[in-house]
Amino acid sequence: MADESYNIGPAPSQESYLNMKKIMSVAKDTGAQAIHPGYGFLSENTEFADLCQEEGVIFIGPPSSAIRDMGIKSTSKHIMSAAGVPIIKGYHGEDQSVERLKAEAEKIGYPVMVKAVRGGGGKGMRIVMTEAEFDAQLESAKREALKSFNDEIMLVEKFVDTPRHVEVQVFGDQHGNVVYLFERDCSVQRRHQKIIEEAPAPGLTEEVRRRLGEAAVRAAKAVNYVGAGTVEFIMDKDQNFFFMEMNTRLQVEHPVTEMVTHTDLVEWQIKAAAGEPLPVTQEEIRLTGHAFEARIYAEDPANNFMPGAGPLVHLATPAADDTVRIETGVRAGDEVSIHYDPMIAKLVVWGPDRPAALNKLKHCLTQYNIVGLANNVTFLSQLSSHSEFAAGNVHTGFIDLHESQLFPERQPLPHELLCQAALALLLMEEDQMRLSSVMSQDPFSPFANATGRRLNHTFTRKVALNDGENKVQIHISYGGEDTYNMQIAGHSYEVSGFLHSGGSMEELRCTIDGSRSTARIALHGNSLHVFSMDGPREVQLPTPKYVEKLRGRGAGSTGGAVAPMPGVIEKVYVNDGDTVEKGDPLMVMIAMKMEHVIKAPEAGVLERVLFKEGDKVDKGSELVVYHQEQEDSNGEEA
Repeated sequence: MADESYNIGPAPSQESYLNMKKIMSVAKDTGAQAIHPGYGFLSENTEFADLCQEEGVIFIGPPSSAIRDMGIKSTSKHIMSAAGVPIIKGYHGEDQSVERLKAEAEKIGYPVMVKAVRGGGGKGMRIVMTEAEFDAQLESAKREALKSFNDEIMLVEKFVDTPRHVEVQVFGDQHGNVVYLFERDCSVQRRHQKIIEEAPAPGLTEEVRRRLGEAAVRAAKAVNYVGAGTVEFIMDKDQNFFFMEMNTRLQVEHPVTEMVTHTDLVEWQIKAAAGEPLPVTQEEIRLTGHAFEARIYAEDPANNFMPGAGPLVHLATPAADDTVRIETGVRAGDEVSIHYDPMIAKLVVWGPDRPAALNKLKHCLTQYNIVGLANNVTFLSQLSSHSEFAAGNVHTGFIDLHESQLFPERQPLPHELLCQAALALLLMEEDQMRLSSVMSQDPFSPFANATGRRLNHTFTRKVALNDGENKVQIHISYGGEDTYNMQIAGHSYEVSGFLHSGGSMEELRCTIDGSRSTARIALHGNSLHVFSMDGPREVQLPTPKYVEKLRGRGAGSTGGAVAPMPGVIEKVYVNDGDTVEKGDPLMVMIAMKMEHVIKAPEAGVLERVLFKEGDKVDKGSELVVYHQEQEDSNGEEA
């Protein structure tokens, strides 16, 4: 943690983290000798690197010339080709007319990728499968690039089918020394953004590993690179690799490299910026074991990984140790903001080999429990448990190829879990009754006993729970010795247990028909969340009918499309009175630094368009209203 902190502006990054003058002012006022730019924002900004040099403050990163050369993809391709680094064919020319770009795409052959020359992180990038969709995809990529990088110059490249994304960590000092710290596989992605990374890349021969590393070193030396950098390659099924781009900064996924090489790359960065030589030679760097990094995001995988925002009402994580790292900036009670990337944390694990590291990752994911907003932990568990992932058969189309297995149909909750949920609710009720008794200063009150036990009577009650759309009735009778008999759909279970408080969640330790289990429990609104070694489950408590009426459930809707998240309207395609077909684009939203197209949910006539370009919208805001046909007194349409 920092010893001091200074406010550099409001939440929007343009007014704070991208405000170069303000950041430099704080550095000068505090007497800071150097600035570490982090992973993003100004870390690859040549103007900021130049400003640091002008002000006599050390920029902990490469020289601005290297950032400039490698930041413009067309320039970097020419430099790499001259340095003997394999490149993929494409068009990187100055003629940016739609006609020229489309002609080059035709010459290269579809499918192609259009990509912002200053892009990164999947922004300003689109895959174009056919000529028919070229114009629309190009326009979308340009808009996103202009918003993210203030530059809409594009390049066109051949899209390699089922490619792998393999990158090499390089490091250089001010004395001309450059080493590689082996490779990372970042192939499994959604929306062209990494979701899980590992080091080393599975299945590579030692010969390919060596050639990859040596090519990356040539790339770094070609631009006189200093500090930590990543050379990214695209690899085909025959392990042929081609230069894609160089990230002239420390990568988000650098911890997996640190885990398998026993290095501290941030320490190296600071020492290199101070002019010290590299602490090791290439021959002294050893590859030990295997590491995975899973990115924990606030997003909804079932809704095309739509990013989200909101409060972390409950949060519990696995314990960190020498083989488990949790890198995060939030804790229970914090809010995931709309202004930045929706990443909650990075979960990094190490094992002596890939199977051991993968088992540790799967175990830790079961212990990463979040309540309050949609997240991808369950999806990451499904992904890491997939047989093809375990076999190392990864590529950038992995999620699409295995979609049916990664997004399985919802199955009814097992009776044992429903018993756990019912027991948790009973125990929470008892705790509340005891608390009420203490507050009333009458601990012997008969109303302080929630079980309903009475002499010569067998206590029975019903508990109703919603399992998705299905309502489940649980008949519970008290059996003495804090044991309950629960009956569900004709099956009977003997259940006992207790709650143990700790952290932001309670722990339920229970026994069902002699089988013991432990689960974390969190009640939020009408949802009871149960986290166990089998993964997270959610049980709904039925909403009283009068509450449903207050909420207006069941009423006919006159609304249209709604905002899937908080954001800003970037472009509006429709006007009041327009006729639209289902799937027609209505608006473009910018949220979480990404562009999202809002499409018509149904065909019809738009009565009103409720927002204009530049407007901010909240999640769930109605964006358009459809015209509703009215019926006359004879029942015919007017």
